[in-house]
Amino acid sequence: EIRVMNPLRIMFLIFLMVPFLEIYFLLKMGGLIGVFPTVLLVVFTAVLGAWMLRQQGFETWQRFQQGMAKGKVPAMEMLEGPVLLVGGAFLLTPGFFTDITGFICLIPYTRKKLVTYLIERQLVVMAGGGPFQRQGQTQSKDENVIEGEYKKGDERSEEHTSELQS
Repeated sequence: EIRVMNPLRIMFLIFLMVPFLEIYFLLKMGGLIGVFPTVLLVVFTAVLGAWMLRQQGFETWQRFQQGMAKGKVPAMEMLEGPVLLVGGAFLLTPGFFTDITGFICLIPYTRKKLVTYLIERQLVVMAGGGPFQRQGQTQSKDENVIEGEYKKGDERSEEHTSELQS
């Protein structure tokens, strides 16, 4: 049996670890290239991230509108939107670890890979079955649900309906 760690614990650990990683990398980089170049680099990545977020967000929005106009469900674009927002937030947060994570979210190739991973690994598990259920997974049964099939025009259902009407 696979046990999944509580999402709140994971978030708590992330919020504890990320600031320490950022401070560590900022101090290391400041020691290597100096304080002023380090600050300039952090500001540059924030400006570059804001520009990329605007560009990628606009392109994703255009693909979303084109998909809707063609009558298709733009599922990939709907999932890319929040990933873009997270990436933009990470790039605006000072630090190198968050910048790397932000760029992963904003670069189209890595963003698509990330969204595909989330669909295949995470969202599928959260869906709990249905059309996204993976092979080999067992779906929990609700005792109040009776499974069956119904075919329109089934002879028995037509006879039963005519008996009920008379």
